[in-house]
Amino acid sequence: MRPSDLTAASWRKSSYSNQDGGACVEVSDDFDGVVPVRDSKAPQGPVLMFPATGWAAFVTGVKDGGLTPR
Repeated sequence: MRPSDLTAASWRKSSYSNQDGGACVEVSDDFDGVVPVRDSKAPQGPVLMFPATGWAAFVTGVKDGGLTPR
């Protein structure tokens, strides 16, 4: 699947999402080299595309507590 074609992408919600559906992002693992990210409250809205290595570093930073929300 090409990153320009997101119609068939499978999405998963962040494990950090709360029960009320707030502050949720969804990511797709269907692509090599890039990770599409979208707002779960606006699935038809814009999608941000991150290099897979950059996304992995971001997730590691969140898990390690190095990145905290303001």
